[in-house]
Amino acid sequence: MINGAQAMVECLKKEGVSVMFGYPGAVICPFYDAVYEDGSISHVLVRQEQNAGHEASGYARISGKVGVCVVTSGPGATNLITAIATAYLDSVPIVAITGQVRRDQLGKDVFQEVDITGSVEPFVKHSYLIKDANEIPRIFKEAFHIASTGRPGPVLIDVPMDVQLDELDNFEYPEKVNIIGYKPSTKGNPLQVKKALSVIEGAKKPVICIGGGIINAKACDELRAFAEKTGIPVVSTMMGLSAMPSNHDSFIGMIGMHGTPAANKAVSNADTVIIIGARVGDRAVKSPQAVFEGAKIVHIDVDPAEIGKNVKVFVPIVGDAKIILSEISDKCDYVCPDEWKEEVKEYKREYKRNLESRADIEGFVNPVKFLKALSDKMPEDSVVAADVGQNQIWTCNHFEVKEGRLLNSGGMGTMGYSVGAAIGAKLAKPDVPVVAICGDGSFQMQMMELATLVQHGIDVKIVIMRNKNLGMIREIQKNLYKSRHIASNLDGSPDFVALANAYGIPARSIGSNDEIEGAVNELLAAKGPYLLQCMVSSEQPSL
Repeated sequence: MINGAQAMVECLKKEGVSVMFGYPGAVICPFYDAVYEDGSISHVLVRQEQNAGHEASGYARISGKVGVCVVTSGPGATNLITAIATAYLDSVPIVAITGQVRRDQLGKDVFQEVDITGSVEPFVKHSYLIKDANEIPRIFKEAFHIASTGRPGPVLIDVPMDVQLDELDNFEYPEKVNIIGYKPSTKGNPLQVKKALSVIEGAKKPVICIGGGIINAKACDELRAFAEKTGIPVVSTMMGLSAMPSNHDSFIGMIGMHGTPAANKAVSNADTVIIIGARVGDRAVKSPQAVFEGAKIVHIDVDPAEIGKNVKVFVPIVGDAKIILSEISDKCDYVCPDEWKEEVKEYKREYKRNLESRADIEGFVNPVKFLKALSDKMPEDSVVAADVGQNQIWTCNHFEVKEGRLLNSGGMGTMGYSVGAAIGAKLAKPDVPVVAICGDGSFQMQMMELATLVQHGIDVKIVIMRNKNLGMIREIQKNLYKSRHIASNLDGSPDFVALANAYGIPARSIGSNDEIEGAVNELLAAKGPYLLQCMVSSEQPSL
């Protein structure tokens, strides 16, 4: 006989879980005790619950498995909500386990009780409140299935303390899942695929627009093969970055309000746009209907709710991007006109010339030059996790991803994301270099995770682009509000080098372009965690 807590551990083992991220509390202690007793699943202690979700997310995105995070009830659970919402909007498969008060106390406002299943309803694919220990095996099996199939996303399991202590009549983990009403479509409708082929064959100025769905579907090879076969230029939303190498001949850049002029120009002038695994939200395209006006849109997505939500679609195809791209590529004999390919490449060359003509700001590090040096020196399979703000825009547009990954909080735009995501990524691929890039504002939302790096010996490098302001907000206030700067100055911030040293982490600060090469070499050569501060001008533009 085993109790509910022990059954939870057995379920995780059946799903191949080897590491989880969390922060314990009284009502989840039975589960933690079962984890201790079993000894086969490692646990990473975060310093604030939101980071448990970001670390599970980073782990999931790099490992291809479902990430697992565990917290207690009340504030532990509510602290996790932002990370759950972040994973939901970026389609990341995580299972969040929360402890809950005893069943007889539910609804009585006892100590640390909160309706977490109700609280997260808008931000999860599904949630469970377990009221019978015998239901644990079925619920865990369903949770992992839902999180990882169709459009991936978070699932929450809320487990009252007494359910964790109750004994099961019999533990038997289901081999299959059969959920009524949940049957994700993977193979595209043959008629719609045929229509898409017809549209592509008639295109004079086509563009492929990719989103994070390409990566989720593990369709990067199929995308590259299709682009190389047809010669069609490729642009990406923020979440689609790293689905294709930045230096690939067909890749133009990131679209959107913070994207490159070259990529935006290509989309604006296209007569056919093939959107794959992207919802084309307002950040990707400021006014989607206006930008795509006059173009025929083929939209491929596993989630039917996203097709046509933001743009008028000519040919919708619901299904798995990997399967559909393979089929289209096999049947397509189209070759993109040379004139259009050359026109789009000239957009890219023009953007590069404009960048190179900009003068550096005396006495500061140019983030564009720093990121170029970093990407040139990092191994091809490296992982970079960018935070939110100007640092994110610089990283997305100027760090050249090769065969590695660039992680972002694209949909939610969550500050304090990068270090946690980097920790999860490093544990997913210990032999791959991992760097977190953040601003001095976002770093202060997560700097407590320096302790997690030290405690668990996690080799993550941190780069802080420090301009002593909330850079993006200051820039908005300058451009739109006549430089009426309020609540964007970060005076009072600590000495980050001294702070890192207090944790026993080596650190360095640089303030000129002449120091970039030596600093990057030192960062990459360091054994274990390392922090590098780059002093950036508050007048440095995002684009």
